[in-house]
Amino acid sequence: MKTYSFLFILAAAALAAPQQFKLNLDSIASKASDSVNVSLSGSTLRFAARFLDSGDPDEAAVKKLIAGLEGIYIRHFEFKRDNMWTEADLDPIRKQLHSPEWERIVGVTEDDGGSVSDVYLRMEGEKPTGVAILVAEARELTVINIIGPIDLDQLAELSGHFDIPKLKIPKEKKPK
Repeated sequence: MKTYSFLFILAAAALAAPQQFKLNLDSIASKASDSVNVSLSGSTLRFAARFLDSGDPDEAAVKKLIAGLEGIYIRHFEFKRDNMWTEADLDPIRKQLHSPEWERIVGVTEDDGGSVSDVYLRMEGEKPTGVAILVAEARELTVINIIGPIDLDQLAELSGHFDIPKLKIPKEKKPK
């Protein structure tokens, strides 16, 4: 009976933990002229944080934000010609982000050159526990998955570091 209880606890913990979504982008990678694959686990992030200067306000903010993260996973592709990717290439990613925990909070599609930007937020109750970012332009495609508890006010501090594009996230105005 102890074995079954232990397995049940492990299974429940696995389901409750923020999950990295599957980044199976082989069809896109085969079309790309260049690609970047960054996989930073929580232990790797904590190791990298040691090299950030706590005396520098920007680096201290990044160090604080990544301290609780469980991982940052980035796939970036560049293409020699425009529109080598299709909406069908993006569908498997978007399907994973339609679970009850994920919510699309930003969606932008531009007709000039087929530019697409989506930002998804994973919630557990009232707490954000993950972010997925999908940015596709005529000759580039980037997919980012950040796993762990995220303070949305600090997320902008992480952008521009670790090959994460600079994000402009408006901060919530506090009443006077």
